Formats: sequence, C-alpha cells, structure tokens
Amino acid sequence: MQKSVRSFLEYLEVERNYSPNTLRSYDSDLRHFVSYLLSNEIRSLEEVRKNLLRAYLGGLLDEGLTKKSVARKIASLRSFFRYAKRHKIVTTNPTLTLISPKLEKRLPSFLDEPAIKRLFDSVDSSTEHGRRDAAILELFYSTGMRLNELIQLNVDDVDFSQGVVKVTGKGSKQRIIPVGRRALQAMRAYIADRGRLVLDQKQGKEQLPLFLTPKGDRFYPQAVIRMVKSTIGKVSELQKRSPHVLRHTFATHLLNRGADLRAVKELLGHESLSTTQVYTHVSTEQMKKVYRQSHPKG
Repeated sequence: MQKSVRSFLEYLEVERNYSPNTLRSYDSDLRHFVSYLLSNEIRSLEEVRKNLLRAYLGGLLDEGLTKKSVARKIASLRSFFRYAKRHKIVTTNPTLTLISPKLEKRLPSFLDEPAIKRLFDSVDSSTEHGRRDAAILELFYSTGMRLNELIQLNVDDVDFSQGVVKVTGKGSKQRIIPVGRRALQAMRAYIADRGRLVLDQKQGKEQLPLFLTPKGDRFYPQAVIRMVKSTIGKVSELQKRSPHVLRHTFATHLLNRGADLRAVKELLGHESLSTTQVYTHVSTEQMKKVYRQSHPKG
C-alpha cells in the first residue's frame, strides 16, 4: 500500500506538477489512512470497502477534526483511488459514492478601498526592503495571483512594455494577467535594487527568480506570509491576514466596480465559475449598502 501511495505522489509531482504544499497534504492524508488500515489488519487496498471508509471518516469527526479537514481527506482518498483504479491497483473504486460533510460557506476576508490605500501608504519605499515589499504587495493587489504563483515568477515573466505578467498556476496552466501602472512602477524600482543584488551574487542569467532573498536565492513563502501579515496588521483588524486576503480584495474590488464575473474568473485562474461566485455575495452586500444610502425609501 505504501508503494502505491509513493507512485501516486510521484505522479502528482511529475505529471500533474502539483505544488510542494499540496503534495505534503496528500502525503499526510494518505499515510494516516494507510496506518488506519494496517491497525485494522487490512493489508491490501482491494479490501477497502465503502463501510470501512465511512467508519474511518466518522472516527476522524469523533476525534474532533473539523468538517473542512475531513472533506480534504475525502478529496485525497477520491483522487488516490481514482488513480489506483486507472492503474489497475484496485478493481473497484470505493470512494465513488462517498458524500463529503456539508461545509458552511464563509465569505472571503478582504480589505476595503480605504484600508488598501492605508496599506500601501504604510510601506517605507525609501529602503531596499521596503521597495521589495511594495512590489510584492502591489503585484498581489494588481493581479490577484496566488502566493505560490508569485514565488515562482522569473524576471522574464514580466513584460513591462505590454503591462502584463505570465503566471504559472495550478497544474502548470499558464495565464497572462494585466498589471496596473502602480504595480509596474513598484516593480521597476525593486528591479533596480535586484539588479545590484544579482551583480553582487555574480549571477548573470536572466532566467532568474524575480523576488530574491538578500543572499540571492528565490524568495520563500513564509517570508512573504510574515511580511503580508505584518503589513495588513498595521491597517486592519481582520483576523485573517494572509496573501490570500489580497487575492480576495482584488476580486472583490473588481466586482464592486462592475467587472464581469467571467473575466474575474479568468484573471484568478479558477477552473469553475462557481468558485468565483463566492465574491458575488460580497458585491451584493456592497450593492445593498449603496441602495440604502441612495434610495429615497431605502
């Protein structure tokens, strides 16, 4: 069973190009499941039946796991058994009729427009670190890209003349996103510093990471998360202060100003329109606010 899990993870990494974080999640979920099987003296995936899966997942809920965590484990098991069936590791897929626990739909956390202005005003662009942070924040808000997409950017992914950036998203799917004037200016200021850093590190190739550490290595996710969390904390009391908040803010502000939902879907790189529709709830609240403020009988 462990061998089948390893081959599945290799498939996700090599053929599907899944991110390290996603691979770690699958690895953790499937190792836990295999341990459960072994503890119940089940030595083959062929022995797994739907009632066993229900007992396993029910036990996780009894142990205090959230519905969201259990839903993620179900998704991992579905993907794994779909792979196992396709590669004839099992003859039947016991996850086909599994039902995920119903999750509460939570509205995305986002910054309003005055808070976004305060956020950018709070960054000290007189220092090299400040110019780098400003470029990262402006790029997040200008494009709505994901954290991993920003980390993986190279210098030649940014086309200043056309005002666009080429982003490699989930499953190695690429998309072109327009970049706003302010973000382009911030990146130009940062790249001037970055050029000196590359020169200092004696790295001459242009196929280099866009965002670098002081040692000249590719910037890493935790450093970006810490910076974004700290900066948002200066201007907002939101509990969530991750880079994803800036992605949510990008989408919400576009829709509040009349952007087409399908266009926002393409900009965000969503597979399904239903994923993007969560932002329409936020926009509806904005419309209600305008209605109450403007309508004579509101």
